[in-house]
Amino acid sequence: MKILVTGAAGFIGSEMALRLLKEGHSVTGVDCFTPYYDPQLKEDRAARLTAFDDFRLERIRIEDSEAMEAVFQRDTPEMVLHFAAQAGVRYSLDHPRDFIDANIVGSFNIIDLSRRHGTQHLVMASTSSAYGANQKFPFEERDSAPYPLTIYAATKLASELIAHSHAHLYGVPTTVLRFFSVYGPWGRPDMAFFLFTDKIFKGQPIDVFNHGDLLRDFTYIDDLVEAIRRLMDTPPVVGNHIIRGDSLSPVAPYRLVNIGNASPVRLMDYIEAIEGAIGRKAEKNMIDMQPGDVKQTFADVRLLDALTGYTPDTDYRTGIARFVDWYRDYFKPA
Repeated sequence: MKILVTGAAGFIGSEMALRLLKEGHSVTGVDCFTPYYDPQLKEDRAARLTAFDDFRLERIRIEDSEAMEAVFQRDTPEMVLHFAAQAGVRYSLDHPRDFIDANIVGSFNIIDLSRRHGTQHLVMASTSSAYGANQKFPFEERDSAPYPLTIYAATKLASELIAHSHAHLYGVPTTVLRFFSVYGPWGRPDMAFFLFTDKIFKGQPIDVFNHGDLLRDFTYIDDLVEAIRRLMDTPPVVGNHIIRGDSLSPVAPYRLVNIGNASPVRLMDYIEAIEGAIGRKAEKNMIDMQPGDVKQTFADVRLLDALTGYTPDTDYRTGIARFVDWYRDYFKPA
């Protein structure tokens, strides 16, 4: 199968592209290697992909409609996995326009080009941040989400709505995935698990928000990839409701699906697991909640299970140990 993966040098996009290449698919990867964090990590992720003959890398921005048009015209992908985005909840507080450009304009380009070039299934990444101020737990896909707390979340919600309108008007089967705190080897340096690990190895203090009184539904990267791979083979069909409470649109081949571990972990327990894997204690700065943060995330994954027969199950201690092993191998700390 010919598959287009946007954000192919990113954490999730590179892991997904690698899985597909190992299966023998032809993959075109798109990434612009922004310096939001060290581009060398992106280069090293991409190097694992360029080793395959069936991989082509395009260094372009998804906001560049003409460049993206050329990619679609040349490759006519049968399936599109759209992971490219400007990420970072806190970064969005100071750089909102970056999120408008990448997450709304860029996503529109991918959605519209998928429609115009006959893509059979469009799979798009979204975020648990879309649930915003929702206080009903666990988060279900059909829950109303009218109160995003950051520009990041708002731009992701906007791209979800644009995708739904296109699915309704033009019939492109579209699955939108809401990810819950993904972590693991080759992860993003701006995320808490990476920051904590890096600072503990360097003997630097870590910032612990809301004085540690936070709960997060952490999802290990291999579990996420497995869930996405199975969902790729389950495009939504109007009227084909899988279970009661299915998020399938009543007017479009469009579905929202949570991917999480469905088992929230206390932040202090997560930090303790990192300390245990490294073999040293962290110096902790206990500080207040940051703007845009939420106290808890918790995924309802019954729909994922009904669609795929699979739910993420890697224990966070196991996942953290694997990440710390990768960190040691990649960075070789003293």
